[in-house]
Amino acid sequence: MTFRTTIAAAALALLAMPAAAQERITYKSAKAGSSYYQMAVQLAEALKGTADVTVEESQGSVQNVMEVRGRGGEYVFTTPPGLIAAAQNATGPFEGKGAPAFDGIRALFPIPSLTMHFVVSEGTGIETFADMAGKTILLGSGSFGAREGEKYLDLFGVADSVEIADAELSNAVAALKNGQIDGFVTAGSYPAPNVIEAAASTGVRVLSLDDAQVERTGRTRLVIPAGTYAGQDADVVTTSLPVVAYATDGMSDDTAYALTKAYWENKDALGGSAAWWDGVTPDMIGAVTTRVHPGAARYYAEVGVTVPQG
Repeated sequence: MTFRTTIAAAALALLAMPAAAQERITYKSAKAGSSYYQMAVQLAEALKGTADVTVEESQGSVQNVMEVRGRGGEYVFTTPPGLIAAAQNATGPFEGKGAPAFDGIRALFPIPSLTMHFVVSEGTGIETFADMAGKTILLGSGSFGAREGEKYLDLFGVADSVEIADAELSNAVAALKNGQIDGFVTAGSYPAPNVIEAAASTGVRVLSLDDAQVERTGRTRLVIPAGTYAGQDADVVTTSLPVVAYATDGMSDDTAYALTKAYWENKDALGGSAAWWDGVTPDMIGAVTTRVHPGAARYYAEVGVTVPQG
């Protein structure tokens, strides 16, 4: 074999070698069509080059946590931190369903929070919760927003004087426009698509809570900046439920580090495609109630962010 043919054979061998393999990650988020599923797709795109991410539809956060029992180190999922604590303590939806695998859940990074919106038609004159008395409000059914909205109406003393509309939240904007309801309650990352639609198509007001009301809810205070929605001239103070992306201790430190680093380095670009990413800041990792993955903690140490010890 000549020198030339030897070089040619070596080149062919190199071409035949597979490209450097990326980490394969399964990311389980929410129902298809929801804002959180859309976020998952955006995130998968942003992580290209770091990981090969497959997005899976989910029926909800409880399912996401339950699947930890049968998944490996490539599994990433989203859920509010409170559900992790419930799983590890076998309480709430996990009563009688505890598993050792839950103890290995580790936090990676926060994603946009579930943000409460109390949206009312400007023509109703509603400016406070007390003004809802005698009005018709749509809560929807079965969702976090519906349960939380019902709780707030009770907390603020108007539950018995508000008529709850018997309709799905998907009909809220149309019902508001034609006067069937006076307002609706929704929870989602801000800016919420249904609130954008309502604000653009008919005059609305998003109610603001005072600090005492926020404290009574037991939730996290959040400010929706002025100008987020059409006609919103001032900041709106409301509440939120943090949502975090988690892995398990089965994920290697290097993979957790790479995913966390890539997420934060691409967050500005994510915000360019969807404004809900702009509300996420590194210090929101402080909302977790369990341990942060050591690989993720390494990244936070590099950028000077304090993480909870769990």
